[in-house]
Amino acid sequence: MLHNLVSITECPRDAMQGIHAFIPTEKKIEYLNALLACQFSRLDFGSFVSPKAIPQLRDTEDLLPHLNLGSTTQLLAIIANEKGVEKGLCFEQIAIYGYPFSVSEQFQIRNTNVGIKESKSRLRNIALTVSESKRTLLVYLSMGFGNPYGDPWSTRLVLDYAKELYETLGISHFALADTIGCANPDQIRELFTQITHQLPNVEMGVHLHALPENAKALMTAALKAGCRNFDTALLGKGGCPMANNELTGNLNTETLLSLCTEKEMRVTVDPMSLEAARQIARNIFTTYS
Repeated sequence: MLHNLVSITECPRDAMQGIHAFIPTEKKIEYLNALLACQFSRLDFGSFVSPKAIPQLRDTEDLLPHLNLGSTTQLLAIIANEKGVEKGLCFEQIAIYGYPFSVSEQFQIRNTNVGIKESKSRLRNIALTVSESKRTLLVYLSMGFGNPYGDPWSTRLVLDYAKELYETLGISHFALADTIGCANPDQIRELFTQITHQLPNVEMGVHLHALPENAKALMTAALKAGCRNFDTALLGKGGCPMANNELTGNLNTETLLSLCTEKEMRVTVDPMSLEAARQIARNIFTTYS
């Protein structure tokens, strides 16, 4: 029987990164501390990428000294190259580093300025560095359900990339990422089931972008397939700024929590702290959207 504890990675980084008006550092600190009080499994709080690419997150380093890290929530930061991970590893507060590996050549170039071949080379170096530091590397299989560029896609292609990265680089933490919100429930069930069947020793989650009206069906499909690791964002905010679809946001945290209650799944989130964080989120995203 599948265990019924659902782990949630709350993603304020993804929610904020595409906002053009700079959110003051003190506002981010207030929001992140409110989210840390909620007791999510992980908090995707910032990134070590070029400020030219993602100017909203140029203050990631400035946030860290002010975060209340007494809870069990692990901090996760996004990196895109060796320079980013070397910078990020200077901060012992960060437990997990996320790397976006695209199964679409065009999106890999758009997102990290290199193609898939060089991305693998980067990832090899990053995996070694992170392993030596005793931290965790999480690889997002970006464009995992299709792409708008005409690049090849199939369930087998995604599975082959996951197997290659696991077998050659020892990567054992993945998230299937629907970067543009094109996945349907059948795709999610099929791809998640096949990968976890063939790679039983990996931790597999989902990082789905979706229109609000589609989100619950996608979450339900993932749960039925055995997924117990979800990336979400309060109010369903965010999405990938490189994907150019403002209507497609992250899975809404509240929708997932409601679904877990309906399905009698367990979560660790504190409801009173969640309400406080929701109020701050409304203020930030109303003011700076």
